[in-house]
Amino acid sequence: MKKDILIYLCLIMTVCFLSGCIKNDLPYPRIPAQILSIEADGLLLPPAIDSESQRVVLTLADTTNIKRVNITNVTLTDDAVAEPDIVGVHDLSEPVNFTLSLYKDYKWIISAQQDIKREIAVVGQVGKTVFEVKHKNAYVYVNEHVDLSNIEITTLQLGPEGITTYTPSIDQLHDFSQFMREVEVRYHDTVEIWNIFVLHTESKVTLSSVDAWTRVAWLYGTGLDENVNRFEYREATASEWIDVPEEYMIEQGSSFSARLIHLKPNTEYVARAVILGENGVEETTNEIIFATKGETALPNGGFDEWWKDGSVWNPWNETATPWWDTGNKGAATLGESNTVPTDDAVEGKAAMLQTRFVGIGTIGKLAAGNIFVGRFGKVDGTNGIIHLGQPFNLRPTRLKGYYKYTNGPIDYADKEMSDMIGQPDCMSIYMALGDWDEPVEIRTNPNNRKVFDVNDPHIIAYKSFETTEITSEYTPFELELEYRSTSRIPTYLIIIASGSKLGDYFTGSTQSTLYVDEFSLEWDY
Repeated sequence: MKKDILIYLCLIMTVCFLSGCIKNDLPYPRIPAQILSIEADGLLLPPAIDSESQRVVLTLADTTNIKRVNITNVTLTDDAVAEPDIVGVHDLSEPVNFTLSLYKDYKWIISAQQDIKREIAVVGQVGKTVFEVKHKNAYVYVNEHVDLSNIEITTLQLGPEGITTYTPSIDQLHDFSQFMREVEVRYHDTVEIWNIFVLHTESKVTLSSVDAWTRVAWLYGTGLDENVNRFEYREATASEWIDVPEEYMIEQGSSFSARLIHLKPNTEYVARAVILGENGVEETTNEIIFATKGETALPNGGFDEWWKDGSVWNPWNETATPWWDTGNKGAATLGESNTVPTDDAVEGKAAMLQTRFVGIGTIGKLAAGNIFVGRFGKVDGTNGIIHLGQPFNLRPTRLKGYYKYTNGPIDYADKEMSDMIGQPDCMSIYMALGDWDEPVEIRTNPNNRKVFDVNDPHIIAYKSFETTEITSEYTPFELELEYRSTSRIPTYLIIIASGSKLGDYFTGSTQSTLYVDEFSLEWDY
């Protein structure tokens, strides 16, 4: 009996000793607190959420009061809380800091941007009004014969249209004999004092700039809005001037421009503006010499070159420099490649993009078949990191190619896309040109997901094509790029095709297969 008691006491002492040595070495779960979605009144574009920099940018319509932005809904990582509360009315005229807490604190910033259209036009104006927004100055230039004491303002917009008041009003702003008038501008909770200058200029018409592409050039000029303004051009080695057709001209008050097409690549041209003044007398302007760029074909645009490295199919010849890539390296960690070459093609070979569940039993994920310009980065657990884009500095006008598509109802979906179950899957092809400093990183890990943002300010041109329709035969498609600037020069080109548009969210149908073939760039309409 005494022996049993002694053994029992020894056990208790041992447990107590060991418990004193045990430390809590279990780490907190590494789940960052994130803003997954956000909604607000008066948005002009979808919110831009960057989980890497922990920033949200709201692009507001100009009629929205930036000092009283009503955030109506926000979705955070499960169990995360925000301080202060994100839902509610906030002054976003300056960025606002929020702390998201989940095991530890994460600092997030929500800011807003707002592009207020400003315009002043007067009778006899030459060129565009020049605005110094920071100093609240506006400069209007008029022909030297215009009486500054009797200026007729036809357009005055220095705040959001329809809700802005001006003191003095537009019908009281005539006398600019002292060159400058102050105007009080009120909208929402904002009061600004603008200085409007009206100044004489000897110039009647000017060719201000030329943006030369490959077979296209954009001409920009300023002149008198009561005169007929036009452009002429010629090859640098020719002597005869050619009129720019009237249907190419774009008139905007005293400013005018033209989209000149059907030019020759790698050719030097000369352009000038012409004004038809009083008594039918023509006056020509300064001349600008410009050179068009060359053309280039998409490497392996026909998807004819492939090689297989183990279980991974790669869309390039083994000895070639890769241009295209796929998500096969991610899919092959749990199965076989789901983007593969096929002889079912328009010509040669084509790319077959299959959406499949890859894994063992119920362990795995949906992998959307895809092919893109860029490089697969690495596998992040069961997720992927890719780098979209290859260096490119030309400005094509269109992407052309062929596709055929079969799909089914969405049968796999990420938690945040669960409401998509049962809806028809959707294929997607898009192209973008931008002035990024490096390829665009895409991450599919839900904890730090980053998808392609169509509102990225680096984008110069973009166009997408999406459909849920089944096509049993190869069908031509054409993406006519929508340029957001004619002067900015791209540094990268992005093209991506996917059998499931929501593949970045592991959402799609295992019945979806997209075939693509014969992609090419076009350089003129």
